[in-house]
Amino acid sequence: MKTFIASLLALLAVTPQRTLDEFFNDFTARWVRNNPNLAVSSRYTGDERDRLEQQLAPETMEYKKSRILMVGYGPPSTGFSLALKRIGDRLKARLGDEVDVKYVYNILDLGYREDDINWLVEEGVLTLGYQSSGYFSKRVPDLGVADLPFLFPDVKTARAAIDGRLGQVLAAKLEAGMNYRVLGYFEAAFTHFSNRLRPIRTPADMKGMRMRVRPSKVQARTFELLGAEPKAMDLSEFIEAVKAGSVDAQENAFANTVTYGVHKFHRFHSATNQCYVSRPVFVHRPSFDAWPQRVQEEMRAAAQDAVIFQRQLHVKEEDDAMAAIRMEGGEILELTAQEREAFVRAVSPIYGEARSEYGRDLLGLVGL
Repeated sequence: MKTFIASLLALLAVTPQRTLDEFFNDFTARWVRNNPNLAVSSRYTGDERDRLEQQLAPETMEYKKSRILMVGYGPPSTGFSLALKRIGDRLKARLGDEVDVKYVYNILDLGYREDDINWLVEEGVLTLGYQSSGYFSKRVPDLGVADLPFLFPDVKTARAAIDGRLGQVLAAKLEAGMNYRVLGYFEAAFTHFSNRLRPIRTPADMKGMRMRVRPSKVQARTFELLGAEPKAMDLSEFIEAVKAGSVDAQENAFANTVTYGVHKFHRFHSATNQCYVSRPVFVHRPSFDAWPQRVQEEMRAAAQDAVIFQRQLHVKEEDDAMAAIRMEGGEILELTAQEREAFVRAVSPIYGEARSEYGRDLLGLVGL
């Protein structure tokens, strides 16, 4: 909590004081309600104890219905953050004073980890967030199927799958395993390799590279098969590891590589299109279910509109990111079909392993 307060103070120069005060008071009150064993102590007496007891009192239904706190992990200028703002703007336009919308565009700026978004929304501290599907695979193992490499030949095919039966099944599994309602899928799109050591044209070029991976067994296994040394790291840890040189490589969309400044440390980039990454947009289920039907419907419609909006922005973001990488002195290798096929062959054992890990129906949805 001290880190959170310090981070808020550091943002005073760019955020109106009134907005910060409102957000801090609300965030603190929700944290206290969800962590009473940590917040209540015998050291609180008199007025302090009374204030805490008041914070711990149940929220009114009206408050629960109206307050929507959205969270992400990118700067305000990214397509993901702009999509959150689009959701909020549409809700305000349609519902007016029925909703009170606030944003935490980049939770890393407040001293939190990317994966903290999961519990903050699940516990109702925050209302809505987005996250790469691999971050859920420990709690909901079937979501690991989305991390399998080289499933889709192009963005059109990948979107059709995630907007169709595959996305519906994954959403149902996520809702069954965690305290969410899934509203749609933002797009991080296809990932590529970047590293600080050497150009990557073949799997042999990756031998011994210390590769950052998300907390996904599938992603880690993929890079083991490619000869790299996978190291699972939260985004917050990875950014510091890149600066320190304690990790050599990563896979990410070009836009994400630039957003987090990795292109300033990684000279070599290979356009491999190995994994299509989607980011479920999810909301705290008890809050959502407590809203009037009209608010629920408007939220679902706003999220779907924002998904389309974010994907359109992402196309240009990828182009702009490639230009930024080259401007920084980076090299982007475009692999031939034969070179890419060598990577597909190298990871092929993972498909056999997947058949013993996931059900036949689920694998059928990704063409295996």
